[in-house]
Amino acid sequence: MSLHVFFCRSFQNGMTLLATLLVLLVVLMLGIAGSQIAVQSEKSSRNDRDHQIAFQAAEAALLDAEMDIEHAPDGGRSRSDLFSNTSAIGFPAAAGSPCGSGENNPYLGLCHHSEIGAAPIWQVVNFMDDAATTSSSVPYGRFTGQSFHTANGSLPSKLPRYIVELMPYKMSGGLVDAPSYFYRITAVGFGAKETTQVALQTVYRKTH
Repeated sequence: MSLHVFFCRSFQNGMTLLATLLVLLVVLMLGIAGSQIAVQSEKSSRNDRDHQIAFQAAEAALLDAEMDIEHAPDGGRSRSDLFSNTSAIGFPAAAGSPCGSGENNPYLGLCHHSEIGAAPIWQVVNFMDDAATTSSSVPYGRFTGQSFHTANGSLPSKLPRYIVELMPYKMSGGLVDAPSYFYRITAVGFGAKETTQVALQTVYRKTH
């Protein structure tokens, strides 16, 4: 009889140990899952912050482009006279390229709009190219003299850039043969990581 009781107690102790191990295993799995969620959440938060940095940089480039068109404050850099709502003289046709290229080119980043059926210019231009001789987009401040801080901690990794497309404008009630234009600005901003990029567009018509 006593032997039978001994076996029952051994069985109960074994079940208790197994249950304890199962509980510990569940707790361990929950801890691992919680850690993974925390890591993913932190990574997502960093990505969101970097996207916001790139977004703000692109917004700054849009404003810089509008200043470039309307009235740049730095007279030594300004090319605002190239822009007119009644003339395309500031957008000369470039051989082999729809946009002016080269950092020292006064027509840098000035582009003719795409023909019907062709890819949009803003999809063709390489905004990552910042080489002095081949770039086709304008770095922030190039023609306005404005400054923009980069490559320091949580700041953008590089200057935002933009292009300006010449777009024909058909004014309601206007003369059929009278030329009229507005501009489509495309700006790309970069995050703290160069691979984080945000593209923004706006349209702008010069007042004179």
